[in-house]
Amino acid sequence: MSDQQFPSKILENAVNEFAKLPGIGKKTALRLVLFLLKQEKESNYRFADAITTLSEEIKYCKSCYNISDSDICSICSNPRRDHSIVCVVENVRDVMAIENTHQYQGIYHVLGGLISPMDGTGPDDLTIAPLEEKLKKGEVKEIIFALSTTMEGDTTNFFLFRKFASYDVKFTTIARGVAIGDELEYADEVTLGRSLVDRLPFDKEAL
Repeated sequence: MSDQQFPSKILENAVNEFAKLPGIGKKTALRLVLFLLKQEKESNYRFADAITTLSEEIKYCKSCYNISDSDICSICSNPRRDHSIVCVVENVRDVMAIENTHQYQGIYHVLGGLISPMDGTGPDDLTIAPLEEKLKKGEVKEIIFALSTTMEGDTTNFFLFRKFASYDVKFTTIARGVAIGDELEYADEVTLGRSLVDRLPFDKEAL
């Protein structure tokens, strides 16, 4: 649709903004914008308000880096969660996937990515230093590596394992019920839940 002619500059601008979303091409963007034009103004105002509020008020938990409405997320602030077990995940979507299994009662640490030299992502780009601060306090008894079973996930697992090897902490990893090469967020809830419950000791041989 690079040569698409728009009857309105306002319409064109809206389509261009929607087309910036992942997986949304110009045709889909136009369809979405035309759909919004058919809605009541109040509905569109609520939609716009939700986006504005998302941009201005969303927070990242200062403890685990999960998305939150407050400085400390509802998981980290829950006294019923086991704060001695930390599940290390790549992103917020993985937290949501694991929570949907209802099989895990510890807390999380969101790395914000995986070590990937090909993509220019190194250890300093991830929230590894804050994770180490948790270990230094001596309250963590187990770290669960729940990263995607990809080369980047395994590389990150092994880097963290070596970096934290001197701490008196048990290292485990999710069972390989999650297929090799799968990203965690796409695993079904039953498989993911079972992988957590049946987690394995992590060492060099786990790779």
